Amino acid sequence: MYTSRKKIHKDKDAEPTEFEETVAQSLFDLENTNQELKSDLKDLYINSAAQIDVSGNRKAVVIHVPYRLRKAFRKIHLRLVRELEKKFSGKDVILIATRRITRPPKKGSAVQRPRSRTLTSVHEAMLEDVVYPAEIVGKRIRYRIDGSKIIKIFLDPKARNDTEYKLETFAGVYRKLSGKDIVFEYPITEA
Repeated sequence: MYTSRKKIHKDKDAEPTEFEETVAQSLFDLENTNQELKSDLKDLYINSAAQIDVSGNRKAVVIHVPYRLRKAFRKIHLRLVRELEKKFSGKDVILIATRRITRPPKKGSAVQRPRSRTLTSVHEAMLEDVVYPAEIVGKRIRYRIDGSKIIKIFLDPKARNDTEYKLETFAGVYRKLSGKDIVFEYPITEA
């Protein structure tokens, strides 16, 4: 029996929420109805999904995909996101690879933690996932007098048409996932 349950694999055999089942069902429907995505979606599944309030009345659907399948999801990213945004009308869809942060080793321990598991590197990779199809071309950190900081991210101007309307969503989703305030911009080109 092949159903939408095959499209979601949760850790420790946890039961998926109602919203996660809805996302899994829409992936299953896409696989069965859309001929150009059928072969690509056959072996793909998700770990979890969540709905996030971004700003005002806008909402975003954040879908966590397994780290091992991120390259396969990136191949079909544009088409898949476009189709999922049609299904979840009025909501922006963002795909993020599931990464794990491990704590630093204890003093005197001989165990080394991989660099890819540090908080900083996981947040950097998450930022790249959030803005994907666009590329990050620059970063600036601005420290205010009161001690708070704002991170400015400059995106590639070539992807402006695809991502300009999503900048608010990117900032809201990243703030929700990492707790960092961030501003997305495009670099000003001199003529």
